[in-house]
Amino acid sequence: MRVTWITEDKDVPSIVEYGKISGKYNNIIEGDSTLYRYFFYSSEKIHHVKIGPLEPSTMYYYKCGGYGPEFSFKTPPSTFPIEFVVVGDLGQTEWTRSTLAHVDSKDYDVFLLPGDLSYADTHQKLWDSFGRLVEQYANRRPWMTTEGNHEIEFFPWIPRHTFKAYNARWLMPYKESGSTSNLYYSFDVAGSHIVMLGSYTDFKEGSDQYKWVEADLGKVDRTMTPGGGACAMV
Repeated sequence: MRVTWITEDKDVPSIVEYGKISGKYNNIIEGDSTLYRYFFYSSEKIHHVKIGPLEPSTMYYYKCGGYGPEFSFKTPPSTFPIEFVVVGDLGQTEWTRSTLAHVDSKDYDVFLLPGDLSYADTHQKLWDSFGRLVEQYANRRPWMTTEGNHEIEFFPWIPRHTFKAYNARWLMPYKESGSTSNLYYSFDVAGSHIVMLGSYTDFKEGSDQYKWVEADLGKVDRTMTPGGGACAMV
């Protein structure tokens, strides 16, 4: 599992302390950090720390950067049943708050967000406000995302800015799944193989994404036994 957070202080270390007992952290993991520029906007320090291995169906307590408040999260189960929440087009409205409050009333295991997260649409400070809005939910369950058209943030004369904020802020396990792009990846949880596809990057036959999907699903075919699991694409 990867823990991501942002700090204004550039000297804060990219470390996560965690354990199974509140206030007692038996593990400390160091990760990486990044930042990005988008025209006149400069992001704050974005920390990414991959922790684990973790036990299934277990509550963990953790602190980020060596200070600040304690958070907690529950890991998904190792076998069925498992409960997914799928929500797209979140944005930042009163409807967003209502939707998240409704989701939070359920004891779900994994949150799948298939695109259109912050609706920043090049206004980078909206990425910051979106992070503050969802923090109280995303710090307690795994959030797995993929991009939508509102993550493109494309300017024809400067194509290198495409998906720049999304890729810097929402780092998914694409390398772990053999993908070469953060815009499409897969992961396994509780006997399920979840494939997160990218609708706004090349997916035609022969493209990198197309070839990756073929290889990824080929591995699933070889490793899953009849009745032993399920595969879903988002």
